[in-house]
Amino acid sequence: MNLTFFTTNEALMSKTAGSIVEAALKRDPHELEFIQSVQEAVHALERVIAKNSHYVNIMERLLEPERMIVFRVPWVDDRGETHVSRGFRVQFNQALGPCRGGIRFHPLMNLSIAKFLGFEQTLKNALSPYKLGGAAGGSDFDPKGKSDNEIMRFCQSFMNEIYRYLGPDKDLPSEEMGVGTREMGYLFGQYRRLAGHFQGSFTGPRIFWSGSSLRTEATGYGLVFFAQLILADMNKELKGLRCAVSGSGKIAMHVLEKLIAYGAVPITVSDSKGYLVDEDGFDYMKITFLRDIKAQQRSLRDYSKTYARSKYYDEAKPWSERCDVAFPCASQNEIDQSDAINLVNSGCRILVEGSNMPCIPEAVDVLRKANVLIAPAMAAGAGGVCSLLLQGI
Repeated sequence: MNLTFFTTNEALMSKTAGSIVEAALKRDPHELEFIQSVQEAVHALERVIAKNSHYVNIMERLLEPERMIVFRVPWVDDRGETHVSRGFRVQFNQALGPCRGGIRFHPLMNLSIAKFLGFEQTLKNALSPYKLGGAAGGSDFDPKGKSDNEIMRFCQSFMNEIYRYLGPDKDLPSEEMGVGTREMGYLFGQYRRLAGHFQGSFTGPRIFWSGSSLRTEATGYGLVFFAQLILADMNKELKGLRCAVSGSGKIAMHVLEKLIAYGAVPITVSDSKGYLVDEDGFDYMKITFLRDIKAQQRSLRDYSKTYARSKYYDEAKPWSERCDVAFPCASQNEIDQSDAINLVNSGCRILVEGSNMPCIPEAVDVLRKANVLIAPAMAAGAGGVCSLLLQGI
């Protein structure tokens, strides 16, 4: 990913919109993910900004986080050796209310990613019926291969450094990549020890800020609901459609569940090493088996030992598989230009963004030129914010 895209596309923008991107690039030239998210948002709002020049100042203020916290996280492994990871929390905007946003534990986590996630979360939360600001954060700590005790010690150390900035009227962190129920439990337990009484939990917008009963499922289910609404507007339905899904975490698994409920045929999942395709499509029993594989920290390739009509491809992505609808649910920029071409050639007509900013700009251009309909994560992925509305569905 290089920065030439941003300069060459400024000619397509009005001067005021271009100046916003230019200012962000000048201030944070090395934060590629954040600059990319800024460029996409400003480009989408170009005509609005051109007609209302006072929005330039608003955008400039919106693009600068209210608070950026970078801190060390010392932790001790099971051998007694001390390690130091780096932690982040970016409280992007609290204009509507207390911040809410994910905590990501991943070795590639950095300040640029925290800012991009916080910016996207701010806009996503603004679309919800709740008065919430946006935030994001995490650490370059890698939870893979770590014992429960190591993860507990890390989470406690992480919270020791950040708890002063959290709370029901300040910032409510939630699950993200590498952070699940176990990690949130360790984090919240340490928060209560340090900060004293706090009624509820971190996870969701409800009375006393306790977690919604569908918080975990909400984002994945919401993506499929969104796809069904798109298809209904086209007088079509999901039933019988082949769906390519990337990722194999919480969001991807719940996408599979809801696709099956609608009669669709989900055929792929992926991890950091490659992707798995099942030509017969996944069913509920197969999803349970996939979850067991992930819980035991085994490779997805073990699935093929049980189901003969499946295959695992090393160092590859699922976008060349024949599909009608794609659900990228792994990470940012997971679809590059060649992947987009593969999607077009595979017959994909709709792409529903599960991860934040899954396509690089050049990939978006390819998809749009081929008339592939893109459902943006900012709207399609808002189910995690609006989880209360999903109760009873």
